[in-house]
Amino acid sequence: MTPSRQPRAGASRREFLAAGAASAAVLSGFVPAVHAAGSDTLKIGLVGCGGRGTGAATQALHADPNVRLIAMADIFPDQIETSLGHLKADGDIFNKIDVKEEFRFSGFDAYQRLLASGVDVVLLATPPHFRPIHLKAAVEAGKHIFCEKPVAVDAPGVRAVMEVCREAKKKNLAVVSGLCWRYHHGKRETMKRVHGGEIGEIVAMHTNYNVHGLWHKDRKPGMSDMEWQIRNWLYFTWLSGDHIVEQHIHSLDKMAWAMHDEPPVKAFGHGGRQSRIAPEFGHIFDHHAVCFEYANGVKLFSYCRQQDGTVNDVTDYIMGTTGTCDVMKHTITHRSPGATPKRIVSGKDRDDMYQNEHDELFASIRAGNPINNGEWMTKSTMLAIMGRMATYTGQIITWDQALNSKEDLSPKKYEFGDLPVAAVARPGITKFI
Repeated sequence: MTPSRQPRAGASRREFLAAGAASAAVLSGFVPAVHAAGSDTLKIGLVGCGGRGTGAATQALHADPNVRLIAMADIFPDQIETSLGHLKADGDIFNKIDVKEEFRFSGFDAYQRLLASGVDVVLLATPPHFRPIHLKAAVEAGKHIFCEKPVAVDAPGVRAVMEVCREAKKKNLAVVSGLCWRYHHGKRETMKRVHGGEIGEIVAMHTNYNVHGLWHKDRKPGMSDMEWQIRNWLYFTWLSGDHIVEQHIHSLDKMAWAMHDEPPVKAFGHGGRQSRIAPEFGHIFDHHAVCFEYANGVKLFSYCRQQDGTVNDVTDYIMGTTGTCDVMKHTITHRSPGATPKRIVSGKDRDDMYQNEHDELFASIRAGNPINNGEWMTKSTMLAIMGRMATYTGQIITWDQALNSKEDLSPKKYEFGDLPVAAVARPGITKFI
């Protein structure tokens, strides 16, 4: 069975969304009943078969004794076969994989055909640009969802996901976020202590995600602009949101968590492209520094960098009136003469947060009480995008400005053809839209 309407070659973002909506009526026959505890098999579909998607599928198949992976979708067929090979190499889940040839869907409309294949749970792990489109179609089709971070790359995408998550809640569908630190037991206990007042009132926060460069794939002869950019999606803002959105969101999400997900009122920042300047690295920045300010006067100092040969530092600090919390080390140091760091978590900090999120997703479906992370995953995504807006423009950006931005990063068409690389942002020259 196929959707009644598929996006034509060269479809626009609007047509992609319309096609997904039209598919919902056809897909209605596949809307699953809520799976309570019992022996019902939950059928899984994977959309986005890169490394993270393969990892998510592995964790999903380990999360519940009665699940099966029955469908896979990716723009590129080679990605599906590579992913399937890795999955089948895991002897613990081999017998839970049954992806027939006709359920390996490729192309820009692959997600629609997967949603029509009879799956109950979808894992969304494509480049972030496609997340709003895929989430909308999945909720309209009545599927439970694991959704990798970030959930959008621009404000229109965030606003669309906010609405989709509200619809998911009405339909009693799960939406579990890939912002995995919130599923880490040690971090949960640490935040519980912070929220409980063990460092007093929060006065400032400082977070770093400073690392080396990441992978890139060489451009092969005959490869179109669109294919080259999607295969190297990290380096194009329309696909990844820049690394402050794609990677540093993990750090920003922990700080948002500390602030009970109350958004800041404004931000300013500095950023640029110093060492990673070759054409194969697209047009994103290689460093960002942002100061976010909250209504109560708290300031969050945020730094991220992807530059080879530099010092790695992934740390988070929350400063309070009576002490400081080192979030990554799970310690609190009180401000008193001779005070030493106090370890507040033991035993629970050496767990697998990636597995935890899938364990909790499937347990919530079985219990008939699906998790919905929609509110905080969208706010954290918007926080990261707000930071990028500040560094790209060199202006003070308010939360209201950022959330209501009209900047849509979508390409004019979804087709394998020409797609010029956007100019590198220039603070003071690049305009806020």
